[in-house]
Amino acid sequence: MSDTSQPATSRVPEPTLHRLPDYYRYLQHLEEEGIASVSCSLIGRDLNMDPTLVRKDLESIAMVGRPGVGFRLNELIPGIGAFLGYNGDKRAVLAGAGSLGTALLGHRRFAQVGLQLIAAFDNSPLRVGERVHDVEVRPIQDLAEYVRAMDIHLGIITVPAEAAQKVADLMVEGGIRAIWNFAPVRLHLPPKIIVQNEDLYNSLAALSHRLAVMLSRESRGGKSNGVDAGGARIR
Repeated sequence: MSDTSQPATSRVPEPTLHRLPDYYRYLQHLEEEGIASVSCSLIGRDLNMDPTLVRKDLESIAMVGRPGVGFRLNELIPGIGAFLGYNGDKRAVLAGAGSLGTALLGHRRFAQVGLQLIAAFDNSPLRVGERVHDVEVRPIQDLAEYVRAMDIHLGIITVPAEAAQKVADLMVEGGIRAIWNFAPVRLHLPPKIIVQNEDLYNSLAALSHRLAVMLSRESRGGKSNGVDAGGARIR
């Protein structure tokens, strides 16, 4: 049986939250191929994961398979989607219509998880007034007023680090409740504001370190078995 009621996110470990979108995309692919049910063993095999970990992840969001059947995709996919908040439309605004902002505005998969970018903001006169992937770029000074008028709760920041705090303050002033921050800086915001930081530099540093460890082992004649110094499998 499955229960699509959403448990409290605080009870679900952070690593599980990061794996759930991978399950969701994988299960959608299976459904597109006409598959009706799936087991933890199959998920683990195809995603190169321990089936026991898969089972624990799904049980943590109240998804439990049937003996001899496993999970029915028409229950499991909506269950994961409901927990992740993918159901229904979520309108959002983006600040920073440069290269990264433009790429995000054109990311088609956002629509599949209910995210709709309805406006972009920038401080460059060259960008203001343009339509980027059919989204209008507006002056950054209009951000707070627009967010308030449109009752938007989600904001995305792709401006340079030195401008990020000011932009975040404008978003909070307008009523934004959650910020997806791509700027390489930690924001100082009220505790009630949800912030997800995507630090590309930290990710690159971790990748660079793992590569250095692998090359060092190979230079010493050791065999790299696909596991880095921290014991994590390199995929």
